Amino acid sequence: MPRKYFRKYLPTHKSILDNRWIAWCGPWLKHHNLWHLHRRSVAGGVAVGLFAGLVPGPLQIISGVILAILFRVNLPVAALVTLYTNPLTIVPLYYLAYRYGALVTMSGNGSALPTTFSMEGHTLTSWIPALLDWMISMGKPLAVGLPLLALTLAAAGYLIVDTAWKIHVRLSWRHRLQQRRDQ
Repeated sequence: MPRKYFRKYLPTHKSILDNRWIAWCGPWLKHHNLWHLHRRSVAGGVAVGLFAGLVPGPLQIISGVILAILFRVNLPVAALVTLYTNPLTIVPLYYLAYRYGALVTMSGNGSALPTTFSMEGHTLTSWIPALLDWMISMGKPLAVGLPLLALTLAAAGYLIVDTAWKIHVRLSWRHRLQQRRDQ
């Protein structure tokens, strides 16, 4: 993968530990996998980010960072990947989680669809409580479907990134071998 390109944007260990705002959590941020770009660390960061992105409320990045530290995967990747959820994508994702949960729990035969969520008439500060009320109205299917969808997305993200990384490395090796043969 284009590690050289991304490496110039990632902070160094020294710059992280010298930062006065995060120096107090320095011991937790010292593990090399949190900052290095290699296949398992990046794939794990994507998986953690996809899982943490479905955490309800505005805690996605914080939960992504905590999970990245616990699982020792790439922290910046995990934090960035959580941004796939936003006010435009959260409602379709939660509806998908509801349908997934209804399928697994065999409830909600499709006859009783959940009420639709609309941001119309809501101010920026009132849409979060409205979203929470909408989530509570969906009940058990959402409570089961949300963690299942998060685990499914995390597993799929890990496998896709891991496989793409392996393919890229193999193609690079073949390209270099071909260049050596041509010389």
